[in-house]
Amino acid sequence: MTSRLELRVAPGAARSAVVGRHGAKWKVRVAAPAEGGRANAALVRLLAETLAVPQQAVAIVSGHGSRDKTVSLDGIAADEAERRLAEASA
Repeated sequence: MTSRLELRVAPGAARSAVVGRHGAKWKVRVAAPAEGGRANAALVRLLAETLAVPQQAVAIVSGHGSRDKTVSLDGIAADEAERRLAEASA
């Protein structure tokens, strides 16, 4: 089972966290700067930890150089991913 998430990512934050909704997307802050792919790597680690899936199950499919990203998730249903993100942002 594969699901997708639409994200708005803010790099260079004081700490990494799922903030909540940003329109139809999830707003996520990562502490890593947006250089050399470090913010993308931090995003993958944060999502894997938050969703309780292996890092290999999280892949950025579009928006590598943008704040708006689409992420593919293997092994977790979309509704379960949404629930876990909502819990993390509360």
